[in-house]
Amino acid sequence: MNNRFTLTLHDDNGVKQFNLHRFVKRAILYSLMFLGFIALSAVGTILYLDYSVDKIEQKRLDMELAYKNLELKNLELGQSIAETQKALDEKKDELVEVSDSLSEIELMIGLSHPEDIPLLDRANITKLNSEQMSTLLQYVPSGSPIEYNGITSKFGYRIHPTLNTREFHRGSDMKASMDTPVYATADGIVEYAGLHNKSGYGRLVIIEHNYAFRTYFGHLNKIVIKSGQFIRKGDLIAYTGNTGMSNGPHLHYEIRFISRAINPFWFIKWNIKNYNEIFEKETQIPWQSLIAATARIKVVKPTQTLLSLHQDPQSKEK
Repeated sequence: MNNRFTLTLHDDNGVKQFNLHRFVKRAILYSLMFLGFIALSAVGTILYLDYSVDKIEQKRLDMELAYKNLELKNLELGQSIAETQKALDEKKDELVEVSDSLSEIELMIGLSHPEDIPLLDRANITKLNSEQMSTLLQYVPSGSPIEYNGITSKFGYRIHPTLNTREFHRGSDMKASMDTPVYATADGIVEYAGLHNKSGYGRLVIIEHNYAFRTYFGHLNKIVIKSGQFIRKGDLIAYTGNTGMSNGPHLHYEIRFISRAINPFWFIKWNIKNYNEIFEKETQIPWQSLIAATARIKVVKPTQTLLSLHQDPQSKEK
């Protein structure tokens, strides 16, 4: 059996022949195959590593993009938190202002609460009391019927300016120039509107209100309402004048309770700010019964008192 083979090499020096054993041939063949495998493996590994690097790079880019998006969201969240905090601070300041304003209203209407009572409960209590006050001020004559410029003749005994006799003056003569607007001081029905020479009031308006109250407006120049007409507090009813037994333009304003004349001055200056004062000044009226009678009545749109629309009268009559 021939276990050898001849390897012939040609070069510039001639031909050379080498006799090699077949085992060496196999070794060389296997070596070449192994090197080929190594080369293929190396190429595959390089390709795989290149692919992996590309994937890693793509992941890195994706992570960078995600990080930038996260940074943007964090920035937006930070701005949102800052804006929310600013809004909360503003709301807190508003609540402090509301609490302070509510405290002023509570003080004004004579309410006091424990310090730990919630603001909403305080507001509800104040609202309830304010509604009750508004109801009473809507139905009972309150506020000035004209722009207040003082009282020229007070309620009570006096010397009549034209008759020169001592008599009881049932109302207050309010200083006013000719054709000053006159407003109703409470809701009611016009009982009389016209010339009333027998009484000396001249052109006179009488309004009948709830709970046995009546108001009289005398010496008017022009009347703009009619008998039987329903009047809301604050409605224009007439203009001041000098009709009847009068020595100059003014408004004779009179309030009667159960047909009995009462001093109108305390009612002229009566409003939400000095709500409790009249209960001490005017003792002829059963206020507790009146308040109880109006406690469950609610005026949907109460009329602003005239004292808040006109000049507030001084604490003393002029």
